[in-house]
Amino acid sequence: MPLSFTVSTTCGAARAGVLATPHGEVRTPAFMPVGTLGAVKGVAPAQLRALGAEVMLANLYHLTLRPGVELIEELGGLHAFTGWSGPILTDSGGFQVFSLGHLRRLDEEGVTFRSHLDGAALRLGPEEVVDLQRRLGVDVAMVLDECPPWPVDRDAAAASLARTNRWAARSRQQWERRPGPGGLFAIVQGSAFRELRESAARELAALGFDGYAIGGVSVGEPDAERRAAVEWTAPLLPADRPRYLMGVGYPRDIVHAVAQGVDLFDCVLPARNARHGVLFTRAGALKLKGAGFRADSRPVEEGCRCPCCAQVSRAFLHHLLRWEPLTGQMLATLHNLWFYLDFMREVGESIASGTLTELVSRWSLDPGLESQPDSLSAEPPSEPAKVR
Repeated sequence: MPLSFTVSTTCGAARAGVLATPHGEVRTPAFMPVGTLGAVKGVAPAQLRALGAEVMLANLYHLTLRPGVELIEELGGLHAFTGWSGPILTDSGGFQVFSLGHLRRLDEEGVTFRSHLDGAALRLGPEEVVDLQRRLGVDVAMVLDECPPWPVDRDAAAASLARTNRWAARSRQQWERRPGPGGLFAIVQGSAFRELRESAARELAALGFDGYAIGGVSVGEPDAERRAAVEWTAPLLPADRPRYLMGVGYPRDIVHAVAQGVDLFDCVLPARNARHGVLFTRAGALKLKGAGFRADSRPVEEGCRCPCCAQVSRAFLHHLLRWEPLTGQMLATLHNLWFYLDFMREVGESIASGTLTELVSRWSLDPGLESQPDSLSAEPPSEPAKVR
């Protein structure tokens, strides 16, 4: 197999292990920074590697629109084109089926998009999606799926799931005919309906994919429904294959999923919130554009070893975010990515030491990370908050 997955340590259902790919190993559980067009905004490949990232996520839909798969293939594949030498996972475009509902049309053979850039038509079917990812040379390719909206009734969710699973079977057959250098992951859908999630997991497990993702979460559903989908699905996925929770999320959701046996995660939050001047700390989120930080000489987080905290104060970052946003956003992104990657290192260590339950308990008490940028307090705490 072009991919191999080895579990080295367990703590209950949680696993720590290694995913071996054509472009290197990924220690799991792992967080994958999102580089939609082949790079995390404002972060060079060498900087991403220096932060400790071992794998990056890119998006097939967006890369197909610009610069185009043909050009990337001509220039040696996605690794050569981007300068990122580590493993790459590409999302298939299934989330765009959900998020660009007004610009797409679904049928049994695939999805027709109207480009959000210029309105040009783009046709993607399950076979085309895996072929395009093969041509990019990625380490992990995802099947085309339909991500239903929230809320959705059971009949609509069941019809959507049936089509997704038919597409998955066709994708698997195409991959067998023309395999890529890496592996192919299936995506379990089913919205918030337990019997749909469980039947989908069993059906896809029988097809023998290289890995499995839990999709259709973080699309507006309440916390309880999101967590239930993970709890229902993860135990039914093959224990010898990596499990990936798509688009999640905040640390307390990540540790919950790790405790259910999930290995891989991605989320846009670190970079997106950084661009709004919102920085994560273990005591809560800070909105650094607020006037209260104008003369704050402390680093963003005491004890943090990221390039931002090692070099600049909250006051200087406040200044940059307001008057030199390009540099400020870059430094803020470095901090937020470090926060997530360091958090994942702590999660892995807790599995090895048998203390994951304690870590889950600590992070289940939300320290304010889940506030949105426009609702966060603009003032710093009067006293340094306790770091967990």
